[in-house]
Amino acid sequence: MKLVSYDRGAGSEPGLLHSDQVFGLGAALRAAGLQASSDLPSVRAFLQVHGDQLPDIAAAVGPVLDGGALDPVGVLDSVKLGPPITDPLKVLCVGLNYSDHVGETGRAMPAHPDLFAKFASSLIGPYDAIDRSDVTDNLDFEGELAVVIGRECGRVAEGDALSYVAGLSVLNDITARDLQYRGTQWLAGKAVDRATPFGPAIVTLDEIGDPQTLDIETFVNGTRVQGSNTRHMIFPVARIVSYISQFLTLSPGDVIATGTPEGIGAKRTPPLWLRPGDKVEVVLEKVGILHNEIH
Repeated sequence: MKLVSYDRGAGSEPGLLHSDQVFGLGAALRAAGLQASSDLPSVRAFLQVHGDQLPDIAAAVGPVLDGGALDPVGVLDSVKLGPPITDPLKVLCVGLNYSDHVGETGRAMPAHPDLFAKFASSLIGPYDAIDRSDVTDNLDFEGELAVVIGRECGRVAEGDALSYVAGLSVLNDITARDLQYRGTQWLAGKAVDRATPFGPAIVTLDEIGDPQTLDIETFVNGTRVQGSNTRHMIFPVARIVSYISQFLTLSPGDVIATGTPEGIGAKRTPPLWLRPGDKVEVVLEKVGILHNEIH
C-alpha cells in the first residue's frame, strides 16, 4: 500500500497511489467496508486510527482498486502531490550513518545515532521546486531513506521496533552548508523553510520487506553523485527507532530520516553546490523517486 497526500486546490487530502493512479483514502476505505464515518483529514490521522492494521487494510483495499469499483482522483502525472505526511509532530534526522560518509567528513565513527531535527515547515512535495537560492550560496544534497512511524512507540526493543514502522519513503536532506557550519549546532542549515523534498509515497513495509537491502542513488543534472545500499548503514532502521524511543515517545506520522551516503557536494573538490536550474533526483529501490528543480 502506498499512502500519499494530494491537493486539488482546496487543501491537502490523504490518498492511495495504486498502479500510477491516485485514489481518495477515505473513499477507498468506505468502498472496502472499513470506514463508515467521514473522511480522515490527513495520512497522520489515518495512522493514528489504523496504524496497527496496515497489512489487513492493504489486503482489503487492493481488490477494490484493482476491480475498478472506485474512480481515481486522477493519474499520477496530473495530481499535485505534497509530502505524504503534511503535519508530522516530529521530523527527526540521523547524521553520519554511513561509514563512507563519516570518512569523507573526517569525523570519528559514532557510537550512537547523531540526531537533529527539522520541522513540518521544512517539508515540500516530491516534485516541488526548491526555492532557496536567496538563503544560501552553499546549497547541498543528501539522498536518504525516511521512516514513518505507524503507532505509538516508547521504549521498544530493537527486535520489536519494525512493528511500529508504517513504511518507508524518500527524503532529500537539502542543507545550507554555510548556515550549518556557523556554529556547533546544525539546525540553521538543516531546517530551512520549504527546502526538504519528501515522498512521493509512504510504502508500507509489507511491500518492501527488509529495509536494509535497498539501493539508494542521488543524481544532479543526470550525473550520479551518490550511490549506496541501506545495508551499509551504521545504525539500521530497527536500531534507530529503538534508540530514539528510549527517551522520546514516537507518535503515528513521525518522520525519521536515516542519513546519507558519501558524495555530498561540500566534500567534493571543488565543492558541488546546487544552483538555480539544477535538477536533483533521489532514487530509493522499491520506494520511489524524488524529482526537484532548484529555483
